[in-house]
Amino acid sequence: MSPIAVFFRTLMKSSAIFLGAGVIFLHPSLDWSAGTARGLTAQQAPREMAINALIGVLKDSDAGVRRQAAYALGELRSAQAVPALIEALKDTDVEVRQRAMTALGEIGDARAAAAIAGALKDTDPRVRARAASALSEIGDKSAVDALIAAIRDSSVEVRRRVVNALGEIGDERALPALTTALKDEDAGVRREAIQAIAEIGDGDEHGSRVHFSNPRPNPRPRPNPRPRPVIAGVR
Repeated sequence: MSPIAVFFRTLMKSSAIFLGAGVIFLHPSLDWSAGTARGLTAQQAPREMAINALIGVLKDSDAGVRRQAAYALGELRSAQAVPALIEALKDTDVEVRQRAMTALGEIGDARAAAAIAGALKDTDPRVRARAASALSEIGDKSAVDALIAAIRDSSVEVRRRVVNALGEIGDERALPALTTALKDEDAGVRREAIQAIAEIGDGDEHGSRVHFSNPRPNPRPRPNPRPRPVIAGVR
């Protein structure tokens, strides 16, 4: 990672902690007692307090606040937030669900795999696409069957991300479905399927490799772009 990328990553984490600290002041009921914080080191206490405050506001009445809290928890990559973020996948606001999904992918905890796999059936294609990307990041093979079932999704973007996720996870069970995806009506899906088959072939323990010359002639950025923070008054 370049020095500039490291700088901005550190800046975002610091901003997330600051946001959590601000939440404590705005929501006094979420503050910890001195006895609770006493068991933590001086360095841990502010971070833990911020994370707990952010978890609390995932149930805020304002959707914008919930979105920002989910985003911040993803930046902090705290496994402590996983159960609350899983619960946020049921939020009535589509963007909250998307951001919770992204956060779980950032954290990469396999405990979330089953809940995220279930979101592949969400009514909104943006959520389904984000679910596929999150499963790609987590890399848990328990999600392979759900991804295979989603490979015929009505949304092209969902199909692309599903195929990408299957390649990243690298389970041979996906090969028949990926072979079928080679006939998808969308050229992007077909390219992703070629690359996914190549990736799974490269991981074959018996040494049989699938080799392609420049399998992705028109490379594009990896899916699952991190959503931008919500700023009051700006969409």
